[in-house]
Amino acid sequence: MKKIILVFGTRPEAIKMAPLVKRFQECNNDFHTICCVTGQHREMLDQVLEIFEIKPDYDLNIMKDGQDLFDVTARVLYGMRDILTKEKPDMVFVHGDTTTSMATALAAFYCQIPVSHIEAGLRTYNIYSPWPEEINRQLTGRIATFHFTPTISSKQNLLSEGVNEYNILVTGNTVIDALFSVLNKVRTNKVLQNKISSIFLNAGYDLSRIDNNKQLVLITGHRRENFGDGFLNICQAIKTLTIKYPNVDFLYPMHLNPNVREPIGKIFEHNLSTNIFFIEPLDYLSFVYIMDKSYIILTDSGGIQEEAPSLGKPVLVMRDTTERPEALVAGTVELVGTDTAKIVDSVSCLIDNKEYYEKISKANNPYGDGMACNRIVDFLKK
Repeated sequence: MKKIILVFGTRPEAIKMAPLVKRFQECNNDFHTICCVTGQHREMLDQVLEIFEIKPDYDLNIMKDGQDLFDVTARVLYGMRDILTKEKPDMVFVHGDTTTSMATALAAFYCQIPVSHIEAGLRTYNIYSPWPEEINRQLTGRIATFHFTPTISSKQNLLSEGVNEYNILVTGNTVIDALFSVLNKVRTNKVLQNKISSIFLNAGYDLSRIDNNKQLVLITGHRRENFGDGFLNICQAIKTLTIKYPNVDFLYPMHLNPNVREPIGKIFEHNLSTNIFFIEPLDYLSFVYIMDKSYIILTDSGGIQEEAPSLGKPVLVMRDTTERPEALVAGTVELVGTDTAKIVDSVSCLIDNKEYYEKISKANNPYGDGMACNRIVDFLKK
């Protein structure tokens, strides 16, 4: 029996690692599964753990007020040193491009423990975009023994970097596994739907507005490279759109980071529009539900670029680069950066041009079929 540790710390990581944790736990004759969280995101992480009914064996709880990347890296590195020294696992699993993943991979390297990298091979090859995610995933990839890539394109990136092909498996993205699991739960459970409706109502948005065929633009933002002028431009674009389309609702669950919230307060301080709604962050179930109900998604998130196409939702990405070029090729997303005019024009085109909207919404999702976790576990069994 192999002893494995799966480590994650942010909400996006938790969403993508949760179905893999559950799958490994089901194979308890083959694997002794240990789950460790760092708490890089605290409240949002805990919400995901509750949804997927996961109780971590270890919780580093590193979140402190005012911490920076130096603090996060050091706390994860020291915390994982103690856990890895105690448990002596056969393998450590990390995900994607977070500081938790990079520091955990480094700790495993120092302990000479093999690393498996989930969602491996994504690249922009610009170490400052997205920052610090691009260098995090490159460093993690350099340390990893096994690389589970979401697409053939990400596999090709690794091959070009000299990674042995026998150590790479194209699986699709585990986020689609998580999405299908949650969608099934939400769409078939009326009690859960009523609970979610109450959550939105208490947050300040009445879901009956979109039940009456009103179009909804869902907005999210959190990237460090957009802090400052980037978010001011984004907010100005949203304000312009709310005025241009008074019959369309704009819903923005605000990230907790003050660098995201301050521009919102500055641009919308005297806003009189009745079709813009700023609410607190949503739990994963509620967010999947509102993605499913939305018309357009405006975001700088990586995971949403993968999830939304499975729901037939066009995604406008408020970034200058993406490590997910497959979505661009497939036509499921469009890069709009943080240029106010570009954002306004692209959203307007989707609202005004039905043929263009249909073309994007019906494009095939290149990120998987919901079977990624099975492929990973089967590979490791062999």
